Amino acid sequence: ESLLPLFLTFVSGLFIVLGALIVYVTKNNDKFVHFSISMAFGVIGTLLISELFPHSIEVLDLYFDGVVRYVIFVVCAFAGVLLLKILDLFVPDHEQHGVSKKAELDNLYHVGIVSSIALVLHNIIEGMSIYGVSSTSLEMGMLMTLGVGCHNIPMGIMITSMFNRVTHKKNSKFIIVLACVSLSTLLGGIMMLLLSNYISELFIGILLSITFGMLLYILLFELLHEITEYKDKKLSILGIIIGVLIFVVSMMLHQHHH
Repeated sequence: ESLLPLFLTFVSGLFIVLGALIVYVTKNNDKFVHFSISMAFGVIGTLLISELFPHSIEVLDLYFDGVVRYVIFVVCAFAGVLLLKILDLFVPDHEQHGVSKKAELDNLYHVGIVSSIALVLHNIIEGMSIYGVSSTSLEMGMLMTLGVGCHNIPMGIMITSMFNRVTHKKNSKFIIVLACVSLSTLLGGIMMLLLSNYISELFIGILLSITFGMLLYILLFELLHEITEYKDKKLSILGIIIGVLIFVVSMMLHQHHH
């Protein structure tokens, strides 16, 4: 029962390694990054509206009446947004022009490490969410794994490109960082598994609401920004449509399954 949600948290982390591999295989991965971002946008957007929101409200409904459940949902969602915003503050912008090459590389290296630490925290929380969501509905968990996974591909690419620019030799630190970031989602899952005896429906409802906020943040502040700035609108739209389609098909299979 509990192994599948755990496996999903592991898979979502593997997308980061996939991102790293893509850097090594393709020299120019702009299009790929962009496509995965658009796809993540499609999957996460649909997940938020059609699943996470109604599901959160449904669970909170067991504990609170009327308007209260919506207030609690909004507060938790806002907490989720805030959480990622705070983590984002630890990931400095890596645009620093006009500094010496060495300073720039040191900065990049620093950004790489700090970003990785923030990503580890981010992924632990995401792992907890994926585990929590999966234990409520495996279907939703799989979709979330896919959405978060697509969003993790560019992260893997980002970490790898940063470290690649800093060191041209195979860097053991990089391997360690990549492993930590990739496995951190699984760690979140394991934490949830260990806590699972103490977890009430209410906790899940709150976790779902916080997850909603986190995914909303990723959608609006990370993905949307990238999509609007990208020139190739056709590729964006294609990616988003494919993301939505994956979602719709999986929901149809789910309905059919029942």
